[in-house]
Amino acid sequence: MSETKKPDQLLHLVFGGELVDPMKTEFRDLKNVDFVGAYPNFAEARAAWKGAAQRSVDNAHMRYFVLHAHDLIDPDHDGIIG
Repeated sequence: MSETKKPDQLLHLVFGGELVDPMKTEFRDLKNVDFVGAYPNFAEARAAWKGAAQRSVDNAHMRYFVLHAHDLIDPDHDGIIG
């Protein structure tokens, strides 16, 4: 009987907001940043990102991002924080 390895859980945050300039990363108002959610894998995060971006298609200054938070928490990818 073979053991099924559980996939690594990686933290992806999806958020967005209205930018001052669509070519820069300065938000117009940080109090109005839209936190879409936290996801355990990139596929789920990407689906959430696409949905949020589609809802804001009429606003050229609105941008959504997927933050690979696991890379910030564990930059060496060795399972140790920092």
